[in-house]
Amino acid sequence: MSLIENTLNKIEKRNEKAMKNAKERLDNLAKPIGSLGELEEIAVKMAGITGKVHNKIHKKNIVIMCSDNGIWEEGISNCPKGLTANITENFVKGITGVCVLGDFFKCDRTIVDIGTDYDFKSDEIINKKIDYGTRNIAKGPAMTREQCIKAIETGIEIIDGLVKEGYDLFGTGEMGVCNTATSSAVLSAILKLPVNETVGKGSGITEDKFKAKKKAVQNAIKINNPNPEDIIDVIAKVGGFDIAGICGCFLGAAKNRVPIVIDGFISSVAALCAVKLNEKVVDFLFPSHLSAEPAAKCVMKELGLNPMLNLNMRLGEGSGCPMAFAILESALYVMDNMGTFEEAEVDGSKLIDIRKSSDS
Repeated sequence: MSLIENTLNKIEKRNEKAMKNAKERLDNLAKPIGSLGELEEIAVKMAGITGKVHNKIHKKNIVIMCSDNGIWEEGISNCPKGLTANITENFVKGITGVCVLGDFFKCDRTIVDIGTDYDFKSDEIINKKIDYGTRNIAKGPAMTREQCIKAIETGIEIIDGLVKEGYDLFGTGEMGVCNTATSSAVLSAILKLPVNETVGKGSGITEDKFKAKKKAVQNAIKINNPNPEDIIDVIAKVGGFDIAGICGCFLGAAKNRVPIVIDGFISSVAALCAVKLNEKVVDFLFPSHLSAEPAAKCVMKELGLNPMLNLNMRLGEGSGCPMAFAILESALYVMDNMGTFEEAEVDGSKLIDIRKSSDS
């Protein structure tokens, strides 16, 4: 049995009993019932992941998948192709957005070269290169099916290894010029959406390049005809190595029963791919922020998830994850340290469940 098959088979559903117990404890804390909103939902979801009411995070890690995309040839980006390698090296220097935010919130990062068109010399960049970038999806498939499976399994292997090192909370990041185009293509293929609804301006492009981007994505879907019922076929034909690798990270986290945070649009599409491969994966996902890419809302709606933040961010890299880590840990701290009605000597018998009153 292959690693991806074994992983999909090992993913188990959430622990409903632990979630029930967590909800009962939260409802017994000295506060209006349901008044901490999403923080309570996070704590309950964590109980479903671990099977425990009380949880603590010990080590956090953002896995950054770096890869080039052949569709750059279509002239759809203002960024030079070499920017992928440049920023990947800057991750090592610790000077990018995700690095600075990660350092502030005290989380580690794992930098993976899964398909850049460059040979790095730094030992801090893990060489898992499938190829020197994907092929141009506007002219043919991005990669072979075998390469796609290898990229997904790379993500699984990375998470497996980090879990063994004691990490118990993950974030997902990426770097790859034109990966909003490949993400839009994957999203359009899976949900059968027109490119006008899935293609955004990414890191910023002119109107002419925006038109060219939509045309290139449309051509990619028409030429490759990906099968929406076969997620591996979709990623292989119109995706990227980074999307496949991040998809594997989500699968690996679910298999190991550890929480994993979605960053922005690219990570969201990769999460959708993982959930389509095994619907139980969604129980392990925490979206950090709502990306400013226009299709981000569509992905969140399809996943049935609510992002923790809306800061009009569109940097990528995993930059939304550190702040989400802090919110997640705050929810767990409340569960452990807030007093109950009894401890606070408060009579909560007449309180109304604010969740029910707000729904009416």
